[in-house]
Amino acid sequence: MYHKSLPYRVFNIVNTCFLILIAIMCIIPMVHVLAVSFSTKAAADANLVNLWPVGFSLEAYKKTMNNPIFLNSLWISLLRTVIGTAITLLITFLAAYPLSKENSEFKGRTIYSWIFVFSMIFNGGLVPFYMVIQKIGLMDSFWVLVLPGAVNTFLVILMLNFFRGIPKELEEAALMDGANHFRTLFRIFLPISMPSIATIALFSMVFHWNSWFDGLLYMNNAKDYPLATFMQTVIIGRDMSSMSMNPKEMEALSQTTVRAAQIFIGSAPILIVYPFLQRFFVKGMTLGSVKG
Repeated sequence: MYHKSLPYRVFNIVNTCFLILIAIMCIIPMVHVLAVSFSTKAAADANLVNLWPVGFSLEAYKKTMNNPIFLNSLWISLLRTVIGTAITLLITFLAAYPLSKENSEFKGRTIYSWIFVFSMIFNGGLVPFYMVIQKIGLMDSFWVLVLPGAVNTFLVILMLNFFRGIPKELEEAALMDGANHFRTLFRIFLPISMPSIATIALFSMVFHWNSWFDGLLYMNNAKDYPLATFMQTVIIGRDMSSMSMNPKEMEALSQTTVRAAQIFIGSAPILIVYPFLQRFFVKGMTLGSVKG
């Protein structure tokens, strides 16, 4: 067997060591941020923290969780991620099903497919898009964070390729039993598409959770920012006005520890969800690439 040969075993060892090294490189920054968030002001400001907290303190987390602007931004991001992912899954599911058919079954399929591909490659630009958002009245609205990114052509193509790999006999049997296309889609295709759905859900969740530019562009009030936009203004823009810190608190707390606590809290939801979807993610990507 090939997997018992010496070259294969050498490759497997080298590949495993390489992946472990990459994993460590990805984990170390998060461990460092966590250590800084639990450290005291003096240790953090003096840059004495490496991978273990220096002078354990929970003050940064207390201040962060008592900040109404941060909590509101966290709630907006959670709501945006849940609703945005649900809408994206529904639209992707409904769009991929007809596009997965042959031209003989769905006349004009090629034209619609090219319209999707064209929208993925070309766009009108930032200024025209901003003007459209303004004209339809979505400025300073929660829905401006959800609706513009509801249709993702890449995800439609991914689901489309998965549908093409499903045996046609299943659909034909359902249609012969009197089921219409909607019933076939939700009773036959949906249950066996869970790996692909989990893959698309993960992509969509990461997009909505990490998206910050749209909040900065379309929201005029910092209280309406999603968490990623709030973090950008505090960490990158170094605007601490939204932290609601008085001079006495700023003396007792380090901005470094507070920002580290915010970064870790902001990363925690995706870190928690990913392990549960990871096995579906790998299986869905494999099926989509092999059967497409």
